[in-house]
Amino acid sequence: MLAERRHQIILRALRSGGTASVADLAEQLDSSAATIRRDLLKLEADGLLIRVHGGAVIDEERAPFNDAAEVLVAEKDAIAAQAATMIEDGQSIILDSGTTVHRLALQLHSRRLTVITNNLAVYDELIGDENIDLMLLGGMVIRESRMLDGFMAEDNLRQVHADWLFMGACGLRPGGQVMDTTVAEVPARRAMIAAGDKVVLLADKSKFPGTGMVKICGPEDLDALITNASEDDATCMALREAGVKVIPTAPATVGG
Repeated sequence: MLAERRHQIILRALRSGGTASVADLAEQLDSSAATIRRDLLKLEADGLLIRVHGGAVIDEERAPFNDAAEVLVAEKDAIAAQAATMIEDGQSIILDSGTTVHRLALQLHSRRLTVITNNLAVYDELIGDENIDLMLLGGMVIRESRMLDGFMAEDNLRQVHADWLFMGACGLRPGGQVMDTTVAEVPARRAMIAAGDKVVLLADKSKFPGTGMVKICGPEDLDALITNASEDDATCMALREAGVKVIPTAPATVGG
């Protein structure tokens, strides 16, 4: 069977079930597990699925926070560790509702910082740290996304200013546009951009191109991107040409 045909069948299986194991796909396609793993690597590189232990998942819409938080943890931690090195004690930062941004919060314990966030997982992580001044934005509770959102969050953001915004995204278009899947969340994210001196996007390679139908911002609104995507990726190249600093992370290692 041609690779293109296998890829179509794999994506169809994931869209119908959300997840599939290598063993199940190998049996369905009458192919070896090694062939299926190569197929999944290619499809992940194209941003069409996310590999997980033993198989793959597909995200036609944004996954609930707790599910997304369990995917690509080592990659997110590497991105978060790099982001933490950019922050100086005494600074103020905005952390948005993404799961990679939550991993950054884990790197901030005992730092003397002001953290502004609508991310309830960030709030839970930092509420007990007396070194950190923590501001929780108001708004409606979106339980599946573990966030606060709506006009109250926007209003709060108009009253604050921060040295940094660290934000995530559902996807990046080849031209460098940052995309979201949920229209209602975009105004608060744009308000965060307006409130931050410098804007840093945290995005693992699965977000190239990722998903999203609504534009949050363009390359002109970004100061830096931290990613484990290849430096030769077309989107990374477009961002560099637009003046965005593209900061690579070291590849994740097993057990590291």
